[in-house]
Amino acid sequence: MTTRQTRKLPRRLNDLQRRFQQWRQSHQARSRIPTTLWTAAVRMADRYGLNRTAKALRLDYYSLKRRLEARTAVALADRSQPAVATFLELAPAVGPGECTLELEDSGGAKMRVHLKSFAAPDLAALSRTFWTPGASSGERS
Repeated sequence: MTTRQTRKLPRRLNDLQRRFQQWRQSHQARSRIPTTLWTAAVRMADRYGLNRTAKALRLDYYSLKRRLEARTAVALADRSQPAVATFLELAPAVGPGECTLELEDSGGAKMRVHLKSFAAPDLAALSRTFWTPGASSGERS
């Protein structure tokens, strides 16, 4: 007959296991687990696995799973938000360059410029002038 060896718990999971034991000893049975402990348990489940963490901390597997899935959904939702550009860096062109620049402001005004042998500061100044408040009302030269 073979005996199954239990693996030693990682230090962080073992420390959290002690925190749960201390909390359980100092509170009445059926008390709600504090949010700080749940948050730490979810982090451990993400790192060391759901089943292993639930067993080590004596937590309901499905409760821990729900919290882990909720945290993952929030993290994915945060990543899906498009980033808003607030700064555009224009690298200096090496040698003579050629491009077509199309600009459109929030009022619907459009400008299209074909440039040959230009420098990046010229593009920045042109863009800044186009998007200057009041310039869309016909004050452009």
